[in-house]
Amino acid sequence: MSHPQHEALKQFSHQINFALQNYTPHGVKAADIKQIIIAGLGGSGIGGRLASSFFVQSATVPIACISDYTLPGYAGHDTLVILSSYSGNTEETLSVYEDAVKRGCKLLALTSGGKLKQLCEQSGVKNYTLQPGFQPRMALGFSLTYLLQILGEMFGREVQAELAAVATAVANTAHYEEDATQAFNSVKAKARSKFVVITDASYEAVGIRFCQQIQENAKHECFNHVVPEMNHNVIESYYGQLDTVYFFIHANAHDRVASRFEFLQNLLEVENNKVVNIITDGFSIKEVYEVIYTLDWLSLYVADQRRVDSLNVPNIASLKNFLDQV
Repeated sequence: MSHPQHEALKQFSHQINFALQNYTPHGVKAADIKQIIIAGLGGSGIGGRLASSFFVQSATVPIACISDYTLPGYAGHDTLVILSSYSGNTEETLSVYEDAVKRGCKLLALTSGGKLKQLCEQSGVKNYTLQPGFQPRMALGFSLTYLLQILGEMFGREVQAELAAVATAVANTAHYEEDATQAFNSVKAKARSKFVVITDASYEAVGIRFCQQIQENAKHECFNHVVPEMNHNVIESYYGQLDTVYFFIHANAHDRVASRFEFLQNLLEVENNKVVNIITDGFSIKEVYEVIYTLDWLSLYVADQRRVDSLNVPNIASLKNFLDQV
């Protein structure tokens, strides 16, 4: 019998197509705002970090991503706040909604239901509907695809054709499962070692996403560092053979950054540390979706190898129960 997490992941192409088919223009003009804030947590929040990374060079206003209860001090009537909560009941995001209303911010939302959907319907806030029935961390295809279209509309970038091509590509799940299996086999013997992900700046959000999936699905420690910043501090902890698997994710786009990755690989491998290279041909929508999809499969394979329940998250559930009591 197939695992429900595996079945959910096979719906990635469907999620992209759903968001493409159900997108409608929001009408917010970049000229009418001074900044954009995307608010969300966990699987609902990472879509904002991923989407904003595509617009770093072209956005005419700054884009900030927050995972907290309140907005930064500068948020006001000239701020667009995009709220992302798959369940619609994430308490931090609901708190940001209230804060945004008090400050007179412009609002958009992405949710499948819950209190956030009710609030949007009552106040006339435009909500992009997410199909229910998934766990937030397994529903990234919805939120990321919607967010890319929202930002694309605002900054005059046509993204629909690229996204449609991605949906077609990832419909062939076997290809990505095979790539993930190959990566898994290279780390299978060290599946209980700590995982460290090292990315360039472009792929930082992708690295964070992989860490989140390893943490939630495989119940395993996984941390992300970014080159060149980590070369000024973290690198000093890399002496000898460490009980760690290193994943390098980068676009090989900047000569100096590529040289730093080359040095790091030599530094680690001379002491027989395990390094897995995930080098892409660039930083495009297709590249990012495909890397994410492959690594999502890898997280499930690691979970299966570790014989843990990738479906349920008891510690998170316990925390929510605790917070309900205080």
